[in-house]
Amino acid sequence: MSYSRGRGLQANVLSTFDTVVMAVAGSAPAYSLAATTAVLVGAVGLASPAALLYCAIPMLGIALAFSYLGRIDVNAGASYSWVGRTLHPFLGFISGWALVISATIFMVAGSLPAGSMTLALFDEKLAENTALSTVVGAVWFLIMLLVVLGGARLTVRAQLVMSGVELAILALFAVLAFFHTGNARAFDWSWLGFSHFDGMAGFASGALIAAFYYWGWDVTSNLSEETRNSRRTTGLAGLIGVGIVFLLFEVFTIAVNVILSSKQIEENDANVLAVLGEEIWPGWGGKLLIVAVMLSTIATLETTLIQVTRSLFAMGRDRTMPAALGRVHRRWNTPWVAIVVVGVVALAMFIASNALGSVGDILSDAISAIGLQIAVYYGLAGLAVVVAYRKMLLKSPANFLFGGLWPLCGALFMFWVFVESLGELSSAAITIGIGGLAVGLVPMLWYWRQGSDYYRPAKLDASRAVEADYDPDEQDAHARVHEGLSTDF
Repeated sequence: MSYSRGRGLQANVLSTFDTVVMAVAGSAPAYSLAATTAVLVGAVGLASPAALLYCAIPMLGIALAFSYLGRIDVNAGASYSWVGRTLHPFLGFISGWALVISATIFMVAGSLPAGSMTLALFDEKLAENTALSTVVGAVWFLIMLLVVLGGARLTVRAQLVMSGVELAILALFAVLAFFHTGNARAFDWSWLGFSHFDGMAGFASGALIAAFYYWGWDVTSNLSEETRNSRRTTGLAGLIGVGIVFLLFEVFTIAVNVILSSKQIEENDANVLAVLGEEIWPGWGGKLLIVAVMLSTIATLETTLIQVTRSLFAMGRDRTMPAALGRVHRRWNTPWVAIVVVGVVALAMFIASNALGSVGDILSDAISAIGLQIAVYYGLAGLAVVVAYRKMLLKSPANFLFGGLWPLCGALFMFWVFVESLGELSSAAITIGIGGLAVGLVPMLWYWRQGSDYYRPAKLDASRAVEADYDPDEQDAHARVHEGLSTDF
């Protein structure tokens, strides 16, 4: 399958710096801390820093898998393409579908805090109004939808402003937290160990929530067709992104353990970071961190929209979903049909979400459900890289460790977390998580019967890619992104 000129996404728009910014914004450090800390503390208590630490190690393995796979197959569908061409097309479709569903659910889980945080800047009581938060969040969502529709260059410019301010505020409070004197409890190294987990099931539920913290750095792979020298850039940016957000997550969860009481965390389930800010810097601190969370939430809505629309674009192009999803706008070079469809579905979900309860309740179930889906597609990518590089793993220690053992351990960890946490989750979270994946069987079987070429793939083999002796610097810019190695679609 080849790409025709004029119908693809716009090549060579993003630089290495741009993609690092997108990776960090995708994981949304301020939003993840604000929306998820209370959920994580509720699951594992003082072991929150340990859950993030022990999830970061396998997550780096998955980031390595994305990096290695991105070197031999540049595709906006990322794991959808890689898993389909290594393990099985059915598993590839489920991998892509898991991303689509988790990202769509996130439109609600992310837009509600965007609305409530905006309202909190004016009146904290207004922020507790779910209906009003939904309306304001929907407005932010529509603005981001228009930015994403306007193209990758506009998207990155908006991202640089939002994420730049967010990271500056977080860095300031990380320093201030270190010098804070009014402590609820003293720092304890055991918070980074296993002693505070309630058995293996407790550890698994904490790891599932921690996976949601990190989720989003892989947006760099979905932007690979629009990135300069993407075979090297997108994977490196993902690894740097995971490293940066890991440091931020650890600093702030330790600060929450030290500075806030259990009662404060419980009473402010969707607003923990603002309470922390008020403790660190009374008067201004809460407001500043609310601004950081608001910007982070809006920024990650943008990166999530990119992930879901680029994935649907790849599926439409491959005829595994309606072909219209693969259409690209003539002027902006963006998959406009996919963007419009996601916008309509997400707005319908905003309206439905009002019947589900408070912002905190919606966040808790949605985060756990998304965690299940993340575990599926990250785990499958970890297996895919081992299969794609199987003939090369013993050729060097680096290949064996970074392209084989570490991603494989990451994949096994993700699958273990998925299975182990099922017994701990609410029925609503399981229904959303598993039910969302099951719905994907309908389009998968329908388009398989229609004879899509995706279900007769050219196998992805890293050794053949190396034998092609590919030199990106000698290729035409368009060909570099779209045709490149002999193993690309």
